[in-house]
Amino acid sequence: WLMSDNMHHQWLLLAACFWVIFMFMVASKFITLTFKDPDGYGAKQEPLILTAVTKVEEVHVPEEKHWPEEFQPTGKGFSGNLIRQPLVHMERLELLRNVCRDTALRNLSHTAVSKFVLDRIFVCDKHKILFCQTPKVGNTQWKKVLIVLNGAFSSIEEIPENIVHDHEKNGLPRLSSFSDSEIKKRLNLYFKFFIVRDPFERLISAFKDKFVHNPRFEPWYRHEIAPGIIRKYRKNRTETKGLQFEDFVRYLGDPNHRWLDVQFGDHIIHWVTYVELCAPCEITYSVIGHHETLEDDAPYILKAAGIDHLVSYPTIPPGITVYNKTKVERYFSGISKRDIRRLYTRFEGDFKLFGYREPDFLLN
Repeated sequence: WLMSDNMHHQWLLLAACFWVIFMFMVASKFITLTFKDPDGYGAKQEPLILTAVTKVEEVHVPEEKHWPEEFQPTGKGFSGNLIRQPLVHMERLELLRNVCRDTALRNLSHTAVSKFVLDRIFVCDKHKILFCQTPKVGNTQWKKVLIVLNGAFSSIEEIPENIVHDHEKNGLPRLSSFSDSEIKKRLNLYFKFFIVRDPFERLISAFKDKFVHNPRFEPWYRHEIAPGIIRKYRKNRTETKGLQFEDFVRYLGDPNHRWLDVQFGDHIIHWVTYVELCAPCEITYSVIGHHETLEDDAPYILKAAGIDHLVSYPTIPPGITVYNKTKVERYFSGISKRDIRRLYTRFEGDFKLFGYREPDFLLN
């Protein structure tokens, strides 16, 4: 009886050992996936010349160090155990790192962390959050979230629409407003995120918002930018209509588009690449949200940043985030394959970095 009891205990001990070893292997795998640092290879790549920046100040992002208490990161998502991060977000970051390593796409995936990039990143020091603005991807709502967190207004509902994009009144400092040392600390230690959507659908949204509807009454798009594009890229000179999507595509796909971009200034942020806006291969972002899955991603981002108990993302109207394949195909239906291919070539980095498929109408 004693021998049987001893054997039973030995088998239990052996099983427990195997279980501990198995859990350690699983944990090691997840930790390896989570903590690979893209900065090591990102910093060595040749940067693009940034659009619409006459003089840029590059900021070298060093390896993470220990900083004074006031710069220690906060947030539930960074309590030392990122293994619980949902698989989809881990896969997005792993895809990003792999594409950043692809030397064939180097010129489409890498850019300098310049003043142009730093101007796009908004800061919430109170909760140690950085948000990179990618226009036409629902950024207005995220700005409202940060405005409330920074204390300018007590709730999202109280924020006047004309205040959201008024950066002198909305209480949202840009990362470029800090000294180099302060910038480095925040880039190393803060929770960082941005949102993407299908690149071609984003371009359609930018075209409609700025050149068709223009709800914010920004006359320079129709009266200055549109005529400049038409003069350079319209094939039918007898056509008297306003800017057409075909003209817009031809301009964006032109390898020499930058000479116009400089004239247009920062207005181009509504259609330049995510790479040029946020430098995703140089800055180690914590989360990359997708517009198509924003209903799930928004709550996750708030929770990962440790602010879900303080503010909620505004209600998303049903169907507004769904990718509209029919709309995209309709807009591109009258455009030559050559012009579409040139456009895709420019935005290929955005497609590959964030897992968007090449459109079917380019494959047929």
